[in-house]
Formats: sequence, C-alpha cells, structure tokens
Amino acid sequence: MSINEEVMRHYDLLIEEGNDPTKDPRPLMEYMDKWDGDVFIRELCLTKEKSVLEVGVGTGRLALRVAPFCGRFIGIDISPKTIDRASENFSLYGIRNAELISADFTTYNFHEKFDVIYSSLTFMHFENKEFVVEKIFDMLNKNGRFVLSIDKNRSDIIDTGVRKIKIFPDFPEHISRILKSSGFVSQKIIETEFAYIFSAM
Repeated sequence: MSINEEVMRHYDLLIEEGNDPTKDPRPLMEYMDKWDGDVFIRELCLTKEKSVLEVGVGTGRLALRVAPFCGRFIGIDISPKTIDRASENFSLYGIRNAELISADFTTYNFHEKFDVIYSSLTFMHFENKEFVVEKIFDMLNKNGRFVLSIDKNRSDIIDTGVRKIKIFPDFPEHISRILKSSGFVSQKIIETEFAYIFSAM
C-alpha cells in the first residue's frame, strides 16, 4: 500500500469511527485553535471578492469559519469519506458558495487560480514539499496569499493506538527556504504553543 493510500484509508477509517472535529465539544475545539485559531484566520485576509482553496479540508472544521467570508471556496481532500462528511456539514450550515473535491492535491489538475490558498496540519503528509509549494505558488493570483500551519511535533509517525501512519514532519527553516525558492517574496512566521504559522505572498 502506498503512502497516499495509507493516508486515505486512515482518514476514511476515522470517519467510520465517528471522528468529526466539527462536532467536537467546545474545550477540544479550543484546543485545536492552538494550531489554527483566530490568528490563522486573520492571516487569510478574507473578503467577499476573494476565491479561496483549502488543501486538506477534512470534515470542514476550518472551512466552516472561512467559506461564509469569501466569494468562492474550494476544499480538496484525499479521503472520499471525509469529503462526504464535509458536504453534509456544509449543507447543515447552509454553505452554498463551496465546491468539495475528493482527490490527491499533488496530482489533481485545477483549472483556475485563487486569491488565497491555505492548509493546516496537512503538510506532514507530503513527502515532496518543494513540489507542493511550487504548485501552490503557480496557482495563486497576483498578490495572492498562502497561509500554512505546521505542527511543532517532529515525530515521523502518527500512532492512534490502533494503527500507525508514516508522516514527513515539517521544519520551519525548511519551509521558509522552500517558500523563498518557490517565488514567494515575503513571508511572516507566527509561533503558537503547538505550531508555526506561515503567511506568504
């Protein structure tokens, strides 16, 4: 089984096991905000005129806070069952300006560019981070913005107690170099308790 197949299976199984962060109790939601809370959302600089792409949309935990404040929202995720749950959540919350795509971001061909692209706690699944950042840069409109949250955890394994998933931990110095080499001319790094947030243009 390939790494991508393992990741897809892992997140499909999480849905089958009843995992949906949009339905977490408030204390757990506040805990997750330590990676991508208000400071992350502010860096997106959302307006009703902007088109937005989330890489690794999951069940819509962040998207439900983003889509109402932009003109067009697209979310992509490798897990079909996760996308199905996100679609249910979008319908439940009345989100009508969104499109959800079940696909591997690295191989999916987009036919449009975006004003904002963001990703949180997803880059650990990408082995070739240079390719992903270069693709994101090419997909941004002029003066577009890329916002990324990476975990401070340096482990190369996600261990759920039931299964182990190989990941590729992110290092802030490496991400910073990739952003620069990919063509981003400015970047800001915000450190939180558990994450580094990059905001690049």
